[in-house]
Amino acid sequence: MSESRRRFSPEFREEAVQEVLTSGRSVAEIARSLGINEGTLGNWAKQHREKHPQAEVPLTVSERARLRELEKEVQQLRAEAAFLGKAAAFFATKSR
Repeated sequence: MSESRRRFSPEFREEAVQEVLTSGRSVAEIARSLGINEGTLGNWAKQHREKHPQAEVPLTVSERARLRELEKEVQQLRAEAAFLGKAAAFFATKSR
């Protein structure tokens, strides 16, 4: 039993990639709305970026600053989560 492979037109692919590049929505969300596999859409977007490296708009100064803030926050939250995991393990063994 072999499954037939779905074929997508170049126009459909390009429209889907443009949706990824311009909408601000995630690849997974767009793939679900289009009824295609997330990995497939991700591959199409990657291929497009490789063919058109300057096609994406560079980040503005404020966007870069916001990105740095978010990266710092993620780092801090990961450290806190690791600490809380260790503390929970410590108290779990302590109460026995």
